[in-house]
Amino acid sequence: MPNDLTPHSARPGQLLARGVCRHLLSHDFVTVEELTPTPGLRVDVMALGPKGEVWVIECKSSRADFAGDHKWQGYLEWCDRYFWAVDENFPTDLLPDDTGLIIADGYDADIIRMGPETKLAPARRKVMVQKFARHAALRWQMARDPGLTL
Repeated sequence: MPNDLTPHSARPGQLLARGVCRHLLSHDFVTVEELTPTPGLRVDVMALGPKGEVWVIECKSSRADFAGDHKWQGYLEWCDRYFWAVDENFPTDLLPDDTGLIIADGYDADIIRMGPETKLAPARRKVMVQKFARHAALRWQMARDPGLTL
């Protein structure tokens, strides 16, 4: 998949997601963007850890972006840990204290606060790992065959 996200070609949330994905790879987590765990929900970044951990990261580029998100609590049942990713100028006091916090830019990120761990049930974990794998494989296939239509 092309990685041509520059300030001119990407939205702020996409740049945050790129920095988050780069940082999580340094912790041996692989990531996919815009995964749908269930109809009506689409997470910005889902990360799969080396021990099968499932993390969800929502990227918020502004106060208005955060205020307009009324679905985020629905993501909690689809992951072991939940994080917000924001830039260094975001008013982090708006974010719930019982969630994780990542400060990011288009190039890297730092985990400031770990979200509390709430382990997925084994059946739910299996579903999420399968969704992750299918999503990643489909993205790769589409990158290799840009003319592919679904």
